[in-house]
Amino acid sequence: MRILFIGDIVGSIGRTCVKRLLPGLREAHRIDLVLANGENAAGGLGATPAILQDLFSIGIHGITMGNHTWRKRELVEGIDSVGSVVRPANYPGGVPGKGSVIVELPDGRRAGLVNVLGRVYMEPYDNPFEAALREVERLRKEVAVVVVDFHAEATAEKVAMGWYLDGRCTAVVGTHTHVQTADERVLPQGTAYITDLGMTGPFDSVIGLDRKLSIQKFLTGLPVAHTVATERPGLCGAVVEADDATGRALSIERVVRMMD
Repeated sequence: MRILFIGDIVGSIGRTCVKRLLPGLREAHRIDLVLANGENAAGGLGATPAILQDLFSIGIHGITMGNHTWRKRELVEGIDSVGSVVRPANYPGGVPGKGSVIVELPDGRRAGLVNVLGRVYMEPYDNPFEAALREVERLRKEVAVVVVDFHAEATAEKVAMGWYLDGRCTAVVGTHTHVQTADERVLPQGTAYITDLGMTGPFDSVIGLDRKLSIQKFLTGLPVAHTVATERPGLCGAVVEADDATGRALSIERVVRMMD
C-alpha cells in the first residue's frame, strides 16, 4: 500500500492546493491511500463538516485534527456525522468524535488512522504515549497498516513517540509546526517516521499567516487579525510504502509541490 499523508491544510488556499495538486501526485507516486491533517482548513483555525466533506470529495480518505479541533462549533455538533475524521485520542472521555478509525479503500484494503496531541508547550491532555499505544494495539487486531499523526509542538516529544511506537505501527508522522523537517527515515523495527510533514498553503507567510501582521505581533506584542496569507501556495507531505501483510514500512519520501 502506498500512502500519501498531506501536511496541515491551511485555509481555502490550502484546500485549493490539494484540489489542483492531488491528482498529479496520486498518479506520479501510484498512491492508494490519501490522508491529511485538516485542523486549519477553515480560515486557518479549525474545520467545519462542510469543509471536511469537500476534502473527502476530492480524494482524501482520512482526515486528522489537532489542537484546533473545536474552534468551529459546527464540528463540535457535527463531527460524528462526518466520515473518517479523527480528533486527538487523548482528549478527555465523553467528548464527541473518535481518536482512531479504520479507513476502507474501494478495493477492500483497510488501514487504521490514529490522532494524538502533544503535551509539551501545549494543553495538558491525557498522556499521548499511552493513548497512541492503546489505539494502535486496538486497531492492529483488525488491520496490519496503522498510521499515527502526532500533532505536537516539541521535536523531542515527536522523536520519542517515533521510537516508542517503532515496530508497533506503520508510520508516525508529525504535524502542527507547519515547517517540513528533513529527518524522514524507516526506524529499525519497520516504522516510518518524520518529525513534521509541513504545511499545505501559502509558503510566503509565517506558518500560513500574513507575514506583515505576524511580524507586527512579534514587534509589539499586541493582538492582530488571524489572516491567512495567499502568496506562493504549495503542498507538503510524505509518501509511505507499506507491506500490506505485515504493516511494516518499506520506505518514506518527503513531498513538496508548488501550485502554478
